[in-house]
Amino acid sequence: MGTMAAENHKTKALNLLRSRLCDPKFIFQPLIDSPHTNFSKLKFMISSSVTEACNNSILLQGPRGSGKTEVLDLVIHDLFLEFPDSISLIRLNGLLHCDDISAFKEIARQVCTEHQLLFSKAASSDDNSQFMVAMLKECGLAHKTVIFILDEFDLFAQGKQRLLYNLLDAMQSVTSQAVVIGISCRLDADQLLEKRVRSRFSQRKLIFQPPSKEDAQRLLAHVLTLPIDSSFPHEYAVEFNNKVQKILEDIEICNKYLRADSSVKHLLRFLFCAISDMDLQTGFLSWKNLDNAFSCVKRAPKQECIRNCSILELYILVCMRRLEVKEQSLCNFNSVMKEYKSIQDSFHQSSDNYARNVCLRAFEHLIDRELICFTDNRAQSLTVEYRPVKLLLSPAELHVGLKAYDPRLCPPILLKLMD
Repeated sequence: MGTMAAENHKTKALNLLRSRLCDPKFIFQPLIDSPHTNFSKLKFMISSSVTEACNNSILLQGPRGSGKTEVLDLVIHDLFLEFPDSISLIRLNGLLHCDDISAFKEIARQVCTEHQLLFSKAASSDDNSQFMVAMLKECGLAHKTVIFILDEFDLFAQGKQRLLYNLLDAMQSVTSQAVVIGISCRLDADQLLEKRVRSRFSQRKLIFQPPSKEDAQRLLAHVLTLPIDSSFPHEYAVEFNNKVQKILEDIEICNKYLRADSSVKHLLRFLFCAISDMDLQTGFLSWKNLDNAFSCVKRAPKQECIRNCSILELYILVCMRRLEVKEQSLCNFNSVMKEYKSIQDSFHQSSDNYARNVCLRAFEHLIDRELICFTDNRAQSLTVEYRPVKLLLSPAELHVGLKAYDPRLCPPILLKLMD
């Protein structure tokens, strides 16, 4: 019986840690308890709009994995508990609904589903637009706030921006009652708005950042510490927590894991791999578990693709990175070639000066391998040289990929250009 009980509490510890990692409310509990966090600010903004029957628009900005969507979902969950009959929610994603026709149709579909109305697939874009305006008016008269969540907000800011204009313009009405929440990883998302749209946007912004090393270590301790109560044998819980504390106190080792990617999403994935590898014979988390998890999450297909690139392809990638540093994130083949020529002229690298048609083939090869991509599929009528492209590699991925390249083949200048 003693052996079975020991196995039970070790399995119970494993299941507890896994359940914590799958529960956003537990992960972000420290944020929820503090009055000065983005959670508290966002909840105050939306709840004020609901209680005071006023319109609002908010932009959540920050890099991917910094917790924008998770925090918003927790706020929405709390608001539905506080105002169960006063909130209606509509979610759109720029990857799916960035064109006006599909956006208006999706809004109509979600409204019809919520209010058990008949949805017409044959309705025109104008019909759906008028339906949205009428819906906002009816909800306003019923003292119900409609919350629009626009994920990948910057994609809605492309083209004529008809959806944003119609939505924000309808919110100028006295009878409407709505909140528009945009989510974007672009810090210049609001600058993409047309003047007529920007004038109707309230310019409220919340910036999300990946946790600092200190915050990340606190998050690790918050997730990995077992409760000292009757749930587990006292000696086991104390020893488990002591071992976790020793791991977290080793700053050099912790930095190794946090340096790779300290975003919340990456940390949770890393922890889930480490905990799943925990030995149930001992029932404790070890360095070996962390190393195995690090190897698992560190696998980067893009970096492996870099190792198989030609020298010319590496030059093109580095040139695109340099254009990003110069705040020219959108570029085309011609601008990359200008940067490449300036590098050759500056460093007198005549031996690496390739013909233009060879460079174009290398450029197309990078597109095929999805290391770079076209930014706008609507520009298909343009030739490859003029179509705008963007780099699909982070600076860290490119730097690590160059360092892992065969040093006998990779020109030292490439790493210098990345500094």
